[in-house]
Amino acid sequence: MNERSSVTELADSLRREVERYPEGRKLPSSRALMERHQVSPGTVSRAIAVLAAEGLVISRPGAGVFRAAAFTTVPAAGARRAPAGTARPGDLSWQEIALSSETGPRDLLAAPVFATLRVPPPDVIDLNSGYPHSSLLPERLLAAALARAGRRPGAWERPPTDGLTELRGWFARDIGGHDGPIATGDVLLTSGGQSGLTVAMRSLAAPGAPVLVESPTYPGILAVVRAAGLRPVPVPVDADGVRTDLLAEAFEATRARVFVCQPLFQNPTGAVLSPERRAEVLRIARAAGAFVVEDDFSRLLVHADAPALPRPLAADDRDGVVVHLRSLTKAASPNLRVGALTARGPALARLRATQVVDSFFVPRPLQEATLELVADPGWARHLRTLGTELRNRRTAAVAALHRELPGVLGSYRPGGYHLWLRLPEGVDDGVLTAAAMRAGVQVTPGRPYHAAEPPAANLRLSYAAAENSAQVVEGVHRLRAVLDEVATG
Repeated sequence: MNERSSVTELADSLRREVERYPEGRKLPSSRALMERHQVSPGTVSRAIAVLAAEGLVISRPGAGVFRAAAFTTVPAAGARRAPAGTARPGDLSWQEIALSSETGPRDLLAAPVFATLRVPPPDVIDLNSGYPHSSLLPERLLAAALARAGRRPGAWERPPTDGLTELRGWFARDIGGHDGPIATGDVLLTSGGQSGLTVAMRSLAAPGAPVLVESPTYPGILAVVRAAGLRPVPVPVDADGVRTDLLAEAFEATRARVFVCQPLFQNPTGAVLSPERRAEVLRIARAAGAFVVEDDFSRLLVHADAPALPRPLAADDRDGVVVHLRSLTKAASPNLRVGALTARGPALARLRATQVVDSFFVPRPLQEATLELVADPGWARHLRTLGTELRNRRTAAVAALHRELPGVLGSYRPGGYHLWLRLPEGVDDGVLTAAAMRAGVQVTPGRPYHAAEPPAANLRLSYAAAENSAQVVEGVHRLRAVLDEVATG
C-alpha cells in the first residue's frame, strides 16, 4: 500500500470514530494510532491534518488532538453526514459554450503533461516519470536547508521581483562560469522549468507566430507553445542533435524568431549537440534575427561515466541570442520549484514584465532554502551519488534491452534519465503503452513527442523513477512479453 492510500484509509477510519465522540474528547495518541493501524508517524500526522482541515478535530501542541465543536449544519436524526465531494452538482452544460474557442479544449494540450506526471499504482513499475525515485533525492539535505532558511532574518519578507541577488549570482556563475558573459543582473528566477518555458514563449513570440522546435521533443514544450497561441514547427534531430541544415531551411521558410532546443541529453533522444553544430545553431539564429531558448534541464543528471560536459550555449553567446533556462527541480525534488532564465537587453525586460504579471515572484522561503541547499557541501556529494545511481540504472536498462529486445535501442549518451526505443514495424505505441500498463509497467508512447506525424513508432523508457536497477530489469522483461503479445496479436 502506498502512503497516499494509507493516509486516505486512516482518515476514513478516524472520521467514523471521531463522529461518535462527544465534543472535546481526546483522540488516542499518535503512538497508539500507529500501533493499532500499523502505519508510520507521517501517515498518522497527515490523516490528522485531513480531519483538522475538515473541522472535525483540533490539534493542541503538547496536549493532543480533540474532537472539535459540532458542525453548524446538523444532519437529520439517524442520518449519516455525506462524505465530502458527494453533493449533486447543478447544470454545468452552459460552461461548454462559455469555454469554447478556436484553439480547442485545453485539456487536450495538457494531456501529455499530465501523462508525464502520472503516479502509477504501487504494483506498477514506473519507467515513465522524469523525476528520480525518492530514494535518489536529498530529502535530509532539503529538510535541513528549509529549517535553516526559515530562521534567516527576513526569510518571510517580500523578495525582489527578479529574485534574491545571492541566488541569481549563484545561477549566473553556475551557467556562464566566473568570467563568463552572464552577470547577476542577467538572471530572472522562475518557479521551476515549466514556468520558465511559459514565460519565455509568451515573451519572445507574438500570438500566432511559428516557433521552431526539435523533433522529437519534450511534450511540455509543445504544450507551452500551443497554449501561448503559437505554432510549433518541427526540425528533425539525429544522434548529434538538431539538424542544422534543416534548421536554416526552417528559419528561411517560416521567418520564425524563436527556436527551442535541449542541447544536452535531449528529451527524448538523449542526443548531445555536437561541437560543430553548437556554433552553427548560434550563427544561424543570429543571421535570422532569432532567439535560441536553451532548455538546460538535465545538466545536473550527468552519469558517473560521462565525459566532460560541453558548456551551455549561453556561455558562448555574447550577442544576447540565447535565452537560457536552468532548473534544480529534477536533481533536488519535484517540490523545489526554483529555476532561472538568463537573457540580456530588451529580451530580459520582456521576460521580467511577463513574469511579474503572471506570478509576482518566487516565494522567498523557497529561494532562501535553495541558497542553503547549494551552499551545503552535501549538495556536491548528492550530485555525485545521483550520477552513480543513474549510471547503474542505465547500465541495467541497456543490458536488459539488448538481451530482451535486441534492435530497439539506438545510440545513447551517459546522461539524463531516459532511452528512446524504436518499435518494430506495425506496432502501435499507444496500444503497446496501454497493454504494458495492464501488465504492470508504465512507459511513455512516442507520438506526443512530435509536433507533426511521427516517422516511426517509438517508446521513451525512463530509468530514474524506478526503485532500483532490479526493478528496471523486471520492467524491461514485462515490456518484452507485452511487445510479443501485441506484435503477434
